[in-house]
Amino acid sequence: MLRWIIFLILFAIIDLYAFQAFKTVSKNNWFHIPYWVISIVVVGNFIFNYYGFNRRDGFSHAHAYAFGFLVAILLPKIVLLIGMFAEDVFRVPQAIYRYFTEGDSAKGNYFPSRRQFVSQIALGIAAIPLASVIYGIYKGKYNYKVLKYTLNFEDLPAAFDGYKITQISDIHSGSFDNMDKVNYAIDLVNDQQSDVILFTGDMVNNKSDELLPYMNVFNKLKAKDGLFSILGNHDYGDYVTWESEEAKHQNLEDLKTLQKELGFDLLLNESRFLERNGERIALVGVENWGIGGFKQAGDLKKASQNINENDFKILMSHDPTHWEKVVINDPYRYHLTLSGHTHGMQFGIEIPGWFKWSPIKWRYKYWAGIYKEMDQYINVNRGFGYLAFPGRVGIWPEITVIELKKGTSMT
Repeated sequence: MLRWIIFLILFAIIDLYAFQAFKTVSKNNWFHIPYWVISIVVVGNFIFNYYGFNRRDGFSHAHAYAFGFLVAILLPKIVLLIGMFAEDVFRVPQAIYRYFTEGDSAKGNYFPSRRQFVSQIALGIAAIPLASVIYGIYKGKYNYKVLKYTLNFEDLPAAFDGYKITQISDIHSGSFDNMDKVNYAIDLVNDQQSDVILFTGDMVNNKSDELLPYMNVFNKLKAKDGLFSILGNHDYGDYVTWESEEAKHQNLEDLKTLQKELGFDLLLNESRFLERNGERIALVGVENWGIGGFKQAGDLKKASQNINENDFKILMSHDPTHWEKVVINDPYRYHLTLSGHTHGMQFGIEIPGWFKWSPIKWRYKYWAGIYKEMDQYINVNRGFGYLAFPGRVGIWPEITVIELKKGTSMT
């Protein structure tokens, strides 16, 4: 209860400050009414969904859109707060000056009136995040991008020169609300005609039955050397309340069965070999391993017990903190690690090949794209689906295609 009281107090402060811009631009009280009605309805709906009767259901589309609408009105209001506060940086000294110089003659009205043009500018700037969030909810979450990389390795077996990998991650099938768009994305994956498809965790939000409506969509995935997958933190069902531990366990077993029915070879701290013309590369898959309260079921030693130190190795590990904290310091060299988990926060600014930024960078050192440390690479996939916020702004859903080349440089 305390956190909701704090939330309401903070939101009220932001709301009252942001309202100053509306009040300055329009003196007509009738235009002020929709402002407060929208705020009350959106905040009330958010609290109802996150604190009300269905708060333990883990996820529903009602949860998602309640959060989405809150973000849609909160971000613009924060922009307005900043604009009004910036104006007050000048108004407060003026008020203090008038207090000491004009005294009673000011009749208590020490603060100069807000300037209309400042409020108009603030409202214009605030319209940018509002429009961005609305676009992100309406179209951004299905704005799939195919990102292609070529990685060169001196010790890549010659038979795998030109080998193509398609990576998808963080499907979160329970979040989808448009079957046609998901169908389109799966066709886009197949259009890449890669040699292998690797899925790096979070097939569902919490429950295996989220996948059922999409079985006939995902079973279209095809690749010459097969489909391989691992588990992500959401696949274990840790974020909902279960009737019993047996029910939770059965949910995970059901998810494993469904992945098998889709044609995925699920690697649970295991390894496989991909072979071509008498040569091979090792494919290693660990269960989820993360920091900050996330499950640490991944066992790299166990997963790699059947491979050799000199094998060319591709590791599938859902959380990139595993690469940072464990993998790059392991005696074995894991040439390429494929991760997901961060979603790029589903929010940020990105100009491909030049600039990328998201608040998630303050939580994860490796949060989107290709990184190299100690002669080892990681790709952090931005995610195929979405979670919580029902959209994406600037950080789009991703299908990664990586071509392996025998060489010494990265392009």
